[in-house]
Amino acid sequence: MLASALHHLRRRRRGYAALCVTLALGLVPAWPDRSPGPGLAAVLERDFLSVQTRNTPTTYYEGRQGPTGFEYELMRRFADHLGVSLTLDADHNIAEVLEAVRAEGDLGAAALPLDPTLDGLMFSRPIMPLQPLLVYRRGLPPPEEVADMEGLEIGTLAGTGTDRVMRELQADHPWLSWKEADDIEVAALLGQVAEGDLDAAVVFEHQFRLNRLFFPEVEDGFPLGRPLSLAWAFPADQGLGLVREANRFLAGLQDNGLLERLGTRYFGRDDYLEYVGARTFIGHVHERLPEYAGLFREAARHSGFDWKLLAAVGYQESHWQPEATSPTGVRGLMMLTNATASDLNVDNRLDPAQSIDGGARYLRELKERLPASITGEDRLFMALAAYNVGLGHLYDARRIAEMRGGDPDAWADVREALPLLQKREWHSKTRYGYARGGEPVIYVRNIRRYYEILAYVDRSQQQFHRLSARPPDTPAEGAFDRVPPSG
Repeated sequence: MLASALHHLRRRRRGYAALCVTLALGLVPAWPDRSPGPGLAAVLERDFLSVQTRNTPTTYYEGRQGPTGFEYELMRRFADHLGVSLTLDADHNIAEVLEAVRAEGDLGAAALPLDPTLDGLMFSRPIMPLQPLLVYRRGLPPPEEVADMEGLEIGTLAGTGTDRVMRELQADHPWLSWKEADDIEVAALLGQVAEGDLDAAVVFEHQFRLNRLFFPEVEDGFPLGRPLSLAWAFPADQGLGLVREANRFLAGLQDNGLLERLGTRYFGRDDYLEYVGARTFIGHVHERLPEYAGLFREAARHSGFDWKLLAAVGYQESHWQPEATSPTGVRGLMMLTNATASDLNVDNRLDPAQSIDGGARYLRELKERLPASITGEDRLFMALAAYNVGLGHLYDARRIAEMRGGDPDAWADVREALPLLQKREWHSKTRYGYARGGEPVIYVRNIRRYYEILAYVDRSQQQFHRLSARPPDTPAEGAFDRVPPSG
């Protein structure tokens, strides 16, 4: 019996020390009554799923809370579905991912476009659409159709599917020419557009949506062609068992709505930080922040927060203006009230060093005063909300969240409850009454995005310093190959 054979395989599983990332995961599923095939049987016997991937914001990366990313989430859940551990090899570009799948298996998950013409590979069912999009540098005449691409210096990434779309367009528009590279990622490509090295680029729409706040000089133009499909790749010589199980798993995620929710979580961000706002912020990062960055770093060492988070709070409060004063008398770079400043022994709220140090200590105090049941990022986001609206109103919102059947320890539920403090039917049931509860929601949301932009700028500066240290005769990475007109 197949069930007996699978049970025997599972009992013989060996432990495995992962070279990259290994996670112990979930429960063993019920198996279909068919041969598992050599690929699936091997995964079950060795007790781990080996995935070839890429280290990108849309696929897999190390976040503040550990590994994350849209496809990482799917990989992790699929390994959980199989009842095995997950091992990732992320040291690839797309071409290398496909070669590694052919040579090593078990599957490739790296924003791969479904392409049944590729030798030695099989693909899963489509996971999500990939809509190619032309983006261009702000200030150029907005391109609205393919004819407007003539004369533009255009770049794209080889092997991602966008290059295939360009070749299809070139068949009807022989004058079309572009550059392509296979050893850079989308952020670097958009950076070249923003800096003027390229006029335009072709990327996928969800990639641009994820990166757009970091590149306010880049505008979206128009969709190119029909959408492609993101899919997983499998070695063709390992049978259909693993592919069939992956398809069953993906179909289940689609049927229960989880696939759509994950897509929204990772790619469906609101555009509340408009381009103009992002441009202003990045301008202030270069013009104002250098004067105070050392003070934020010092406060971070004493408070335990990331200095970029404290800087994001300072920008949200005052736009890094040390003499800022609100109509209600809140003053300084971190906008402390008189009472809070007195409690913190801050005798001059307009002194940037005292204000930043006081604001960091106050945020830490708020975070420490929250119930122990609030953990992780939920605890940080609620502390930030309390910095804006006060701890009492935050507790009221937690109570409202509980009354509505939500989790008072989850920021997602408290975030929904906070605006209800503006409605009499709800604030009349609370201890502290009315509050402009919509403001802390926007406050936390903005700080999170300011922090993301600062983290991106910080990483870019570190990369710049590494590249600057490269020996003079070493060629730079990311060299483009030009694809000339076909006629």
